Amino acid sequence: MKSIENINIEDYNYNLSDDRIAKYPLEKRDLSKLLYYKNDCIQERKFSELPGLLPLNSLLLFNETKVVNARLIFKKETGATIEIFCLEPVEPVADFQLAYQQKTPVIWKCLIGNAKRWKSGLLSLEFHIKDKKVVLFAKKVKQLSEGFLVEFSWDNEDVSFSEIISNCGLIPIPPYLNRKSEDQDKKRYQTVYAEYEGSVAAPTAGLHFTDQIFINLKNRNIETGKLTLHVGAGTFKPVVSETIGSHEMHTEKVVVSNNTLQQIQRKLGDPIIPVGTTSMRTLESLYWMAVKLKSGDDSFEVEQWDPYNLEENDNFDAYDAMELLLNYLYKNNKNEIKGETRLMIAPGYRFRFATGLVTNFHQPKSTLLLLVSALVGENWKDAYDFALANDFRFLSYGDSCLFL
Repeated sequence: MKSIENINIEDYNYNLSDDRIAKYPLEKRDLSKLLYYKNDCIQERKFSELPGLLPLNSLLLFNETKVVNARLIFKKETGATIEIFCLEPVEPVADFQLAYQQKTPVIWKCLIGNAKRWKSGLLSLEFHIKDKKVVLFAKKVKQLSEGFLVEFSWDNEDVSFSEIISNCGLIPIPPYLNRKSEDQDKKRYQTVYAEYEGSVAAPTAGLHFTDQIFINLKNRNIETGKLTLHVGAGTFKPVVSETIGSHEMHTEKVVVSNNTLQQIQRKLGDPIIPVGTTSMRTLESLYWMAVKLKSGDDSFEVEQWDPYNLEENDNFDAYDAMELLLNYLYKNNKNEIKGETRLMIAPGYRFRFATGLVTNFHQPKSTLLLLVSALVGENWKDAYDFALANDFRFLSYGDSCLFL
């Protein structure tokens, strides 16, 4: 554990100038470049070639989370602008899907921009849904160590909270784009397979996929599976401490169905390749949920350092982990695992399921870069140097990588 904690984040730094960050997406999703890494060999390919580059019999796992219009802009009578960034539901339910269905007041954990200008009182925002005027009210309930609890209410009980933010909220594009969100972001900062509302950032590796790519995957007999991790604002949080031991990962909610667990178990022995770091963290979290379940802990919560602190058992492998989770669901008449993860995957981590990764290029000194390094070792530097030398586009709207 100590060696992991003492990893110096400066070793995962590289020079990324602003002009290398893609500010806008390409016109066609699958026209992006693909950095293809296999057996220490690096090539430049096109993303549209991905199905032919994947190993035969692969299973690709996709994060079905949907980015919500989480940024709400209120104007005070004084003229001050207050931005409320919705992070996660608290009351009356903490489940994302149920929280979005609510038609009566809800309380959310939020970040507040210009909070000093909003001491107390109600904020109001007037807008229209299908030609009907709706007024949304916001009330600050409590200050937390990171953020605030905010109560939202509105004057029409026929309208759900999902409809509220869909109609008056803004899509939360990453801060490093240094621009306001535009109409095209509503569609392009969303994967074509997004299903379940709950993220404040896109699982960006999936932004390159098109319907045609999925057809080509099927024609190559490459299976696809689905899971969910709702991406939190912590995804943009850089590591500011000298070593990673002082960095705190944010909690993110995960959901994995019985069908996906069975699919993963059946494909053990074949290449299992998550699409994106969020899919990777969800997939690998399943093993540690099973380890804790084996010892009687059915919270399905994975802490940041669990893989490095929990007692290893060589007789408990990936198949056993899946079997234990599936038996738990069967005995408890449930059809999905619902849990939370703060899993930190850093160099020294031993992967239980994943044998590759489809991902974008990540910010310097980020936990996502640590994850890539855990998979391919020091070769991440060669890959990033190659990308910089060959005009690859970086970050959320940038080009992609296939690491095998």
